[in-house]
Amino acid sequence: MVDPVAAPPLPGLARRLLSAARAVLAGIALAIGLFLLAGWIGSAIPRNSAWREPAQGITIMVETNGTHTGIVMPIRTRVKDWRATFPEATYVGARPATHIAIGWGEREVFLNVPTWGDLAPLTALRIASVGGTSVLRVSPYIRPAPSEYHRPLRLTEAQYRQLVRRVEASLAPLASGGGPKPIAGTDPFSIYYPARGRYTMARTCNTWVGDALADAGVRMGAWTPFAGGVMKWIDPPAPR
Repeated sequence: MVDPVAAPPLPGLARRLLSAARAVLAGIALAIGLFLLAGWIGSAIPRNSAWREPAQGITIMVETNGTHTGIVMPIRTRVKDWRATFPEATYVGARPATHIAIGWGEREVFLNVPTWGDLAPLTALRIASVGGTSVLRVSPYIRPAPSEYHRPLRLTEAQYRQLVRRVEASLAPLASGGGPKPIAGTDPFSIYYPARGRYTMARTCNTWVGDALADAGVRMGAWTPFAGGVMKWIDPPAPR
């Protein structure tokens, strides 16, 4: 007698396909786990371990939204006037900006994906597998307040000058000369510019920030693909 409740056995091809799908999912899960582990280990290995924050100098901020990080700098110092480089990003409405935030990231995500819920699966797969072209996101601020998400960091003038060079070197060269040409994106408060370098899972917005700070001499993790790997090296402001 045949049990009417029991499911009929799968044909041989279906069983093989199911087994292959399970193997693929297991491989993806393993790859994600190894990537997370490598990111945690890489961010814990220090660069510039002897660095100490100077008593005097130029104060910047390292910002985060929990996923992305960026570098917030005074819009004008005697080392650099960012208004000359990014004239489109010098006002917040009708008010002149005091600071400028710069982040590096994948072009499609920065320009056309306002929230993670808008990220198409095929776009995510393409970025994870082959990466994508990059842009700089530039946002003008007015006196950003120190917080858990905007952590102040003081640099000497020489260190800040090196940081400026590193950021400037990330801009894509223009064949026609002149300044960088802005690109429209979904964020009305930010302006985007073509950048150098290819975004990959190994070279993310957060590794760009970590590498820029380390290049300036700041103590930072050896490889920082995640926001937490950057921010754990920057002390939050003391409570008031």
